[in-house]
Amino acid sequence: MPRESVDSMSGMLKGLLGFTAAQVAIVLGAFLVMQRFVWTEAVAVDAVRASAWLAFIVQSFTFLIARLVARQNVIAGWGLGVLLRFASVAFWALLGIKALGLVSGPALISLVVFYFLSTLVEPLFLN
Repeated sequence: MPRESVDSMSGMLKGLLGFTAAQVAIVLGAFLVMQRFVWTEAVAVDAVRASAWLAFIVQSFTFLIARLVARQNVIAGWGLGVLLRFASVAFWALLGIKALGLVSGPALISLVVFYFLSTLVEPLFLN
Protein backbone atom coordinates (compact mmCIF):
# COMPACT_ATOMS: atom_id res chain seq x y z
CA MET A 1 0.00 0.00 0.00
CA PRO A 2 1.47 3.39 -0.96
CA ARG A 3 2.61 5.67 1.84
CA GLU A 4 0.21 8.47 0.77
CA SER A 5 -2.74 6.09 1.02
CA VAL A 6 -1.74 4.96 4.52
CA ASP A 7 -1.27 8.56 5.65
CA SER A 8 -4.63 9.49 4.15
CA MET A 9 -6.43 6.65 5.93
CA SER A 10 -4.65 7.48 9.18
CA GLY A 11 -5.65 11.13 8.86
CA MET A 12 -9.25 10.17 8.12
CA LEU A 13 -9.39 7.88 11.14
CA LYS A 14 -7.89 10.57 13.40
CA GLY A 15 -10.38 13.11 12.09
CA LEU A 16 -13.32 10.75 12.55
CA LEU A 17 -12.29 9.82 16.08
CA GLY A 18 -11.72 13.45 17.03
CA PHE A 19 -15.02 14.57 15.54
CA THR A 20 -16.86 11.68 17.18
CA ALA A 21 -15.43 12.56 20.60
CA ALA A 22 -16.26 16.24 20.16
CA GLN A 23 -19.72 15.43 18.88
CA VAL A 24 -20.47 13.11 21.81
CA ALA A 25 -19.41 15.82 24.25
CA ILE A 26 -21.45 18.51 22.48
CA VAL A 27 -24.61 16.46 21.95
CA LEU A 28 -24.50 14.98 25.45
CA GLY A 29 -23.90 18.39 27.01
CA ALA A 30 -26.72 19.99 25.03
CA PHE A 31 -29.01 17.07 25.86
CA LEU A 32 -28.32 17.41 29.57
CA VAL A 33 -28.96 21.17 29.49
CA MET A 34 -32.22 20.69 27.59
CA GLN A 35 -33.31 17.89 29.90
CA ARG A 36 -32.53 19.88 33.03
CA PHE A 37 -33.67 23.38 32.07
CA VAL A 38 -35.76 23.41 28.89
CA TRP A 39 -37.92 20.29 28.58
CA THR A 40 -38.26 18.51 31.89
CA GLU A 41 -41.32 16.32 31.20
CA ALA A 42 -40.57 12.65 30.55
CA VAL A 43 -42.19 12.60 27.08
CA ALA A 44 -40.20 15.65 26.00
CA VAL A 45 -36.95 14.16 27.34
CA ASP A 46 -37.65 10.98 25.34
CA ALA A 47 -38.12 13.08 22.20
CA VAL A 48 -34.86 14.96 22.81
CA ARG A 49 -33.01 11.70 23.48
CA ALA A 50 -34.26 10.20 20.20
CA SER A 51 -33.19 13.36 18.36
CA ALA A 52 -29.76 13.17 19.97
CA TRP A 53 -29.27 9.64 18.64
CA LEU A 54 -30.46 10.63 15.19
CA ALA A 55 -28.16 13.66 15.16
CA PHE A 56 -25.19 11.54 16.22
CA ILE A 57 -25.79 8.96 13.47
CA VAL A 58 -26.47 11.47 10.69
CA GLN A 59 -23.59 13.77 11.67
CA SER A 60 -21.13 10.88 11.74
CA PHE A 61 -22.28 9.76 8.30
CA THR A 62 -22.15 13.27 6.82
CA PHE A 63 -18.70 13.83 8.32
CA LEU A 64 -17.39 10.74 6.53
CA ILE A 65 -18.94 11.87 3.27
CA ALA A 66 -17.59 15.39 3.65
CA ARG A 67 -14.15 14.01 4.47
CA LEU A 68 -14.12 11.78 1.39
CA VAL A 69 -15.59 14.30 -1.05
CA ALA A 70 -13.64 17.28 0.29
CA ARG A 71 -10.45 15.98 -1.30
CA GLN A 72 -11.83 16.70 -4.76
CA ASN A 73 -14.35 19.46 -4.05
CA VAL A 74 -14.83 21.07 -0.64
CA ILE A 75 -18.04 22.86 -1.61
CA ALA A 76 -19.58 19.63 -2.94
CA GLY A 77 -18.78 17.84 0.32
CA TRP A 78 -20.22 20.66 2.38
CA GLY A 79 -23.31 20.91 0.18
CA LEU A 80 -23.97 17.17 0.33
CA GLY A 81 -23.72 17.29 4.13
CA VAL A 82 -26.19 20.17 4.29
CA LEU A 83 -28.57 18.31 1.99
CA LEU A 84 -28.42 15.16 4.12
CA ARG A 85 -29.05 17.11 7.32
CA PHE A 86 -31.98 18.94 5.75
CA ALA A 87 -33.44 15.68 4.42
CA SER A 88 -33.13 14.04 7.84
CA VAL A 89 -34.94 16.96 9.51
CA ALA A 90 -37.72 16.71 6.90
CA PHE A 91 -37.94 12.93 7.38
CA TRP A 92 -37.97 13.35 11.16
CA ALA A 93 -40.73 15.98 10.95
CA LEU A 94 -42.93 14.11 8.48
CA LEU A 95 -42.48 10.46 9.44
CA GLY A 96 -40.07 9.74 12.28
CA ILE A 97 -41.72 11.66 15.09
CA LYS A 98 -45.18 10.26 14.35
CA ALA A 99 -43.91 6.71 13.92
CA LEU A 100 -42.21 6.80 17.32
CA GLY A 101 -45.00 8.74 19.03
CA LEU A 102 -42.74 11.59 20.12
CA VAL A 103 -43.59 15.18 21.02
CA SER A 104 -42.83 17.17 17.87
CA GLY A 105 -41.64 20.50 19.32
CA PRO A 106 -38.82 19.21 21.49
CA ALA A 107 -37.86 16.55 18.92
CA LEU A 108 -37.46 19.00 16.03
CA ILE A 109 -35.92 21.90 17.91
CA SER A 110 -33.40 19.69 19.68
CA LEU A 111 -32.41 17.96 16.43
CA VAL A 112 -31.69 21.30 14.77
CA VAL A 113 -29.75 22.48 17.85
CA PHE A 114 -27.67 19.30 17.88
CA TYR A 115 -26.91 19.68 14.17
CA PHE A 116 -26.00 23.34 14.56
CA LEU A 117 -23.66 22.82 17.50
CA SER A 118 -21.84 19.82 16.07
CA THR A 119 -21.57 21.46 12.64
CA LEU A 120 -19.67 24.33 14.27
CA VAL A 121 -16.78 22.03 15.24
CA GLU A 122 -16.82 19.89 12.09
CA PRO A 123 -14.32 22.06 10.13
CA LEU A 124 -11.72 21.57 12.87
CA PHE A 125 -11.55 17.86 12.03
CA LEU A 126 -11.91 17.92 8.24
CA ASN A 127 -8.26 18.81 7.55
